[in-house]
Amino acid sequence: MTITQTVEIPDNRWLSLQVPCEIPTKSVIVTFSPSISTLETSLQNTTQNKNPISRYFGILSPNTYGDGLAFQRELRDEWDD
Repeated sequence: MTITQTVEIPDNRWLSLQVPCEIPTKSVIVTFSPSISTLETSLQNTTQNKNPISRYFGILSPNTYGDGLAFQRELRDEWDD
């Protein structure tokens, strides 16, 4: 049995589901499939608002935190053997 219903997603993103009486009371699988056009629009809006990570490369000087390997070795030297 397949039941299809179009619903509005509220701002809090919570949905409540009441199934018809014909469905037995046992374990069932509920499948949620958002409309592809709606999902693509949402992803496009999200992607457009983000800056590429490459924009942030080279902002910090290598001397800001020092040599990463040397820092790790200092931390490990604090451990008791």
